[in-house]
This record gives sequence, structure tokens and C-alpha cells, in this order.
Amino acid sequence: MRISNWKLNIGVAIMLTSLLLLASCATQQPQPAPAPVVAPSPPPPAPPPPISAQPSKTVRASYQGRQAAGRPTASGEPYDPDELTAASKIYPIGSILLVTNPANGKSVKVRINDRGPHVRGRSLDLSKRAAEELGITEKGVARLKVKRLNSKPAKSEFTKSTLDSASASTP
Repeated sequence: MRISNWKLNIGVAIMLTSLLLLASCATQQPQPAPAPVVAPSPPPPAPPPPISAQPSKTVRASYQGRQAAGRPTASGEPYDPDELTAASKIYPIGSILLVTNPANGKSVKVRINDRGPHVRGRSLDLSKRAAEELGITEKGVARLKVKRLNSKPAKSEFTKSTLDSASASTP
């Protein structure tokens, strides 16, 4: 039997193509590692406005008398009516506030050490001494201007003498 030349050439061509395909499948080239995807970093947060630039708020305030003396406050310290402290619903414990009575112009610096007052419509409960210095003990409740002077300081910064000296330098 005689195979024609062109049939032989086609057969050889098919066989060579098959071998090349098999060879190419058998040897894989290593793929380069994909470049790590680097997510763009978010922009840094905008700094809060300086405490001194924050506006004062007008709040209704009352004061705690001597009946609560010695009871623990939310900060853990006992309430002392002779210290310049206050209870607040809106300011964090440890904040120092400048409280001004617009009726007479008197101001005092107080430290927030408790939560309260627990009376609707009031936002600040002053210690007896702070209320006396502001001149609101006769009325009991007054509209006062409040300005936060600091961010939350460390507890070690709170001393009676620090507040006394701060209130002495208050206009």
C-alpha cells in the first residue's frame, strides 16, 4: 500500500502540532507575582477647633446644697460643697468650665466631677461654693454662660489649689 506524499505531510504536521501543544501545556512559565494593591491612605482628620475658639453656651443651672456632702460623685470622689465643682449632662467628667453669670458679670472656673442635674430643663448643677461666687443662691436657678476651657485632662491635674488659683485669676 502506498501512502501519498501529501497525506504523509498532513499527518506529520498534525502530529507535530499536537506535540507542540502538549509540550506547551506541560511546561508552564512562572507568572510574576502581582504587584500589591496599595489602598490610598485616608486624609488625616481635621483638627478640632481650639478650645478657646469654641463659643460659650447659655444653660439653665442650679446648685447642690450641703445635703449631698460626702456622697460619691460619678468621678468616684465624694461631693464637697466647698470645692469649685459641678455636675453636667453634656460636658465630660474632668472638663474645666468658665461659668459666667450675665446678670452680675461674675465668673468662676469649675471642674466637672458628676453627672446631672436630674431635673428637666437644667444642664448644670454647681457646687454650693460655685453658686455663692456667682451669686445665684438666692434664686436657686439661673441662666449662665458656660465655656469649656480644656479638653479632658488627666485626673492628677485636679487639685483644689489649682482651681482656687484659676478662679483667683478670673476677671
